[in-house]
Amino acid sequence: MQRPRMVATDVDGTLLGGAEEPSPRTRAVVARMVEGGVPLVLATGRPPRWVPRVCEALGVHALTVAANGAVLYDTATDRVVAAETLDVDTLAVVAEGLRAAVPGCGLAVERVGTGAFDRREDQFVSEAAYVHAWPHPDHRHVASGDLLAEPVVKVLARHPTRTSEDMAQAARRAVGHLVDVTYSAGGGLLECAVRGVTKATGLAWAAAHHGVGAGEVVAFGDMPNDLAMLRWAGHGVAVANAHPDVLHVADEVTASNLDDGVASVLERWF
Repeated sequence: MQRPRMVATDVDGTLLGGAEEPSPRTRAVVARMVEGGVPLVLATGRPPRWVPRVCEALGVHALTVAANGAVLYDTATDRVVAAETLDVDTLAVVAEGLRAAVPGCGLAVERVGTGAFDRREDQFVSEAAYVHAWPHPDHRHVASGDLLAEPVVKVLARHPTRTSEDMAQAARRAVGHLVDVTYSAGGGLLECAVRGVTKATGLAWAAAHHGVGAGEVVAFGDMPNDLAMLRWAGHGVAVANAHPDVLHVADEVTASNLDDGVASVLERWF
């Protein structure tokens, strides 16, 4: 591929290395790239409130495709530019379907405000049965009725003793006609957004904002929630630690996230 006009990358397991931080090598090449006029777009399952600290560590303000494509977030202005939300009627049907398809799972939802920290205490809420997948969670337990009371950008289902892949197969059969079902970790966690909303649709927003075509984009990823993005981009790159499905669709496989895989590709041009 010729020198890209936009670079998009997943965050966890792809851009970040040890201790969930970008390496000095990664920070250096990203700085050269941005100074040269090529924008970086983060494409992540993270909600907007988990993005500013990544940009701070990188030393850049990146337009971000958050919540697996459901939110376009501008870190420079702390502004949600666009969001795709599930309405409450669809949300209720999806919740019922997930509980039936994955018995014993707990549910949580991600809502969105005008910025990363607007209504922060109400952005990530869960029912009592939800077991968080990450340490130091920032969610708040609510009654099941309150969980489904307003539109959301993402529904999460967690079952600690099942695999994400197994859960995804069951969930797609039950609610795949209503939501896009994916996962970014293997420990029994599903992420569901509006049907057809993926990192690829989010990147299409971002590319239009920057005046760039899909064929001029290099994208990096590692998990099934990156599949649509890697197919959409002109050049899709998987890190060596990627899920087998991601390795299969990628145009190229680079080194792992712990071995500066993203940086080693970007250094061809920057």
